[in-house]
Amino acid sequence: MTARRMLEVAKVLAELLGARVAASVAPRREGDCASAGKRERARAVRLALERLGPFYVKVGQMLSTRPDFVSEEIRAELAKLHDQVTSVPFELFEPMLAAELGPDWERRFERIERGRPLGSASLAQTYEVVLPGGAGGVLKIQRPDVRALVLDDMAMMRRAARLVAKGFPGFNAVMDVESALGAILDSMEAELDFTVEAVNMDHARELTASFDYLDVPDVITATPRVLVQSLAPGRSIREIDRDALTEKERVGIGRDLLAFMYQGYFVNRYFHADPHPGNILVAPGERAHLIDWGMVGRLDRRMSMTLLNVLLALAHNDGPGVARAWVELGRATPGADITGFAQDMAGLVPKIASASLKDLDFGLTLTSVLKYATRRGIQTAPIVPLVGKSFSNMEGSVRYLAPELVITDVFQEELRSILFTLARESMSEIRAARTVVDLLIGHELAPEQVRGLLRDVSNRELTLRVATLGGRAAGRRTGDRMLLGAAVAAGLWWWSRTRNT
Repeated sequence: MTARRMLEVAKVLAELLGARVAASVAPRREGDCASAGKRERARAVRLALERLGPFYVKVGQMLSTRPDFVSEEIRAELAKLHDQVTSVPFELFEPMLAAELGPDWERRFERIERGRPLGSASLAQTYEVVLPGGAGGVLKIQRPDVRALVLDDMAMMRRAARLVAKGFPGFNAVMDVESALGAILDSMEAELDFTVEAVNMDHARELTASFDYLDVPDVITATPRVLVQSLAPGRSIREIDRDALTEKERVGIGRDLLAFMYQGYFVNRYFHADPHPGNILVAPGERAHLIDWGMVGRLDRRMSMTLLNVLLALAHNDGPGVARAWVELGRATPGADITGFAQDMAGLVPKIASASLKDLDFGLTLTSVLKYATRRGIQTAPIVPLVGKSFSNMEGSVRYLAPELVITDVFQEELRSILFTLARESMSEIRAARTVVDLLIGHELAPEQVRGLLRDVSNRELTLRVATLGGRAAGRRTGDRMLLGAAVAAGLWWWSRTRNT
């Protein structure tokens, strides 16, 4: 990291700390209250992050999803973080356009609206263009030198995360600072390369093809720092006049948006990580277009299925079930209070289950559970807060357009398709083969594991720590189900092989 950048970051942080100290020692005026002071300090944090630039804005946005890490006042303020900055003249981008598209780059467009950008973010600016033949398009150009700046910030934060992990091992055991930061860094590195965004758009367009009311703009040209795409019709879902759309359009778009995200979490395991209202464009008679695919989330099969189990337990008012599933999303640290967490869920889940379905927000629910988990010493996978943020943004966007839509109805409708797909995956030949191989590996390793266990006992080095949720009977039932599942999978695999033979 350059010395100049380090000094700039240090200066902003010193100003923030100085203001905090000054506020703490200043005499309280009549009418002052503690809550007002907290809100003012939270605002100062947000402004400081905005001054520091795009990387710190992303960090702030992720922190806004962590009630276990920052206060409610700071989370509310960080949720206002926008990546919008003052635009710069188009002329400053021309050298980059020539470097990325060639010296004849202007011939790729019939017209460029140079005077007024469509959007001005800290990473890039976008302009409306007319393509050869008269079709509308959008030109997205990365800001000069922003890549080097962000990479410098990333390097500094990686070093800081390692220092925190070493200096505060107890805190890191629960928060896993390096992994949480890694999730942010991975998403931002992808946003610095527009060819990655183009690949994301092409994949997302394939996934929306089965939906009647959804689409993704076409990619015209993509280089690491320049992206040209088709112009999506309409305005932000927040700004559209609902009366301009028919009820069928409104409800259809809202339903498809929710269904698309549910399919993304539990079937495709690939989802838009920031579907806020500005990234969904709507127009009468047109499909809704999802834009800005620089930041996407990916789930592995186990994580996706475990998250689905959390939601099913919530829907069935099963607090201990939520606790069991949530522990599987991450891990229990040595000092974890799993029994206390189960009691927390037994108290929280009935309140959620008894809430009005219109008011139920799965995203906020996930962040509420996250807070209790961290408090009880249970580490949660870094992807889970990102899923919660995505849930909340999409459900909030849909409420602008179709407030009468009951989100849990859509979830229940999609659940049939989700479960059918999961069952088909589980019955596939390769899944059955993997189960058989796992059983054979366990059979081969068992004698050595027994010898090791006896050796530890004889040396008095055996340490056993058991945490239960539901008692020994539940453990036996789980073991029985696992054994039965393995036997069924092995049978299916063998039947498939003999049939093909």
